[in-house]
Amino acid sequence: MASDPAHALLASDYDGTLAPIVADPAVAVAAPGAAAALARLAGRVGTVAVITGRPAMDAVSLGGLADVPGLIVLGHYGAQRWEAGVLSTPPVPPGVQAVREALPGLLAELAAPEGTTVEDKGTALAVHTRRTADPAAALALLREPLGRLADSAALTLEPGRLVLELRPAGTDKGTALRELAKERAARSALFCGDDLGDLTAFAAIRRLRADGIPGCAVASESPETPQVAEAADVVVDGPPGIVRFLAALADEVC
Repeated sequence: MASDPAHALLASDYDGTLAPIVADPAVAVAAPGAAAALARLAGRVGTVAVITGRPAMDAVSLGGLADVPGLIVLGHYGAQRWEAGVLSTPPVPPGVQAVREALPGLLAELAAPEGTTVEDKGTALAVHTRRTADPAAALALLREPLGRLADSAALTLEPGRLVLELRPAGTDKGTALRELAKERAARSALFCGDDLGDLTAFAAIRRLRADGIPGCAVASESPETPQVAEAADVVVDGPPGIVRFLAALADEVC
């Protein structure tokens, strides 16, 4: 990246990576310095991107990313794209609406613990257990029934950090990263992530390396998802560590 920044691709997850995990996803603002570090990198690195399971506009607004020059934000695991202030979004799959209608009744039938919350992402629905008295037990209670519900609607169930997300199959961060690398003719690639959904992007980095494109997977470490750190090339201490890493990288390429 330092020797040929114009042909580099730098991408990052949002929640848990650029922004600390919080009880209410609607207030997950970026860590101090995150937007500034991305803006510095965007001045030299060929492609700077955020790849998130969130709607793209959520990451743009919460992260204060609208003024990062040339930034590409791929929302909904790559199904949605924000670039230069323009949002492109696909139609909502019919299975999502079916799950939206069935989910309240299913959670009531299961006596989901108090504090269980549903985040409607438009093209996916995420069930969070972080606010319950025993988040891990609540997650275990819900996993199998939500899996059956996802199957019935031709969706996939994606586990994360105290969350189970029901979303369309065939969309993941690894596919999004590979397609973006191809589109931008990247000659090097780096991805930062923290959650189970980021493992496909780490796998994409390894696949790019196998194809002769230097790449690096950076983990924003969390005790909730130790397997992410195990799969990474570089491990830093949560979102503040990611900001320091990006700032140090900016020093190298700017």
